[in-house]
Amino acid sequence: MTNFSRRGAAALAVVLLAAPVTGAQTVPAPDTPRFFGTWRLVSETQTGIMIYDSLGNMAAQVMPKRVRRKYAAAEPTPEEAKDAITGYLAYFGTYSVDEHARIVTHHRKGNINPGGIGDDVVRAYVFETNDRLVLTPAGSTNKIVWERAR
Repeated sequence: MTNFSRRGAAALAVVLLAAPVTGAQTVPAPDTPRFFGTWRLVSETQTGIMIYDSLGNMAAQVMPKRVRRKYAAAEPTPEEAKDAITGYLAYFGTYSVDEHARIVTHHRKGNINPGGIGDDVVRAYVFETNDRLVLTPAGSTNKIVWERAR
C-alpha cells in the first residue's frame, strides 16, 4: 500500500468514525421524554394537575379556584352536584407527540363529561424551560401554562 493510500484510508476512517458523534451532538433531544412527570397548572383562576408517563398514558384534572360548598348529606342535591361539576375538567387516556409539528394530542378514554370520551384534545406545545410547558389549544391563542411539580 502506498503512502498516499494509507493516508487516504486513515482519513476516511477518521471521517466515518467521527460522523455519528458529530451528528449526535447537533440533533436536539427528543421532546417526548420531556413530557414525563407531573405538571401543575399556573393560573390565577384555576388549579390543576396533569400527568404524563413513559408508557404513553396521561391524566388531567382542572378546577376553578372558587368557593365550593360541602354536600349537606352523603348524596348531593341537584344544585350541589351542579355547583361541584361546573367548571371542573377531568379526563385520562393516552397521548402522542408530533415533535416535527410540535403538537401533543390527548386521546381521551375516560372523561367526567361522557360526551368527551373518545375525543382527541390537540395542543401546540412549547417547552419554555425543562420545567415550564405551554400548551395552546388548536385554533386558539389561549396559552395554558404548566410547571413541573417538585
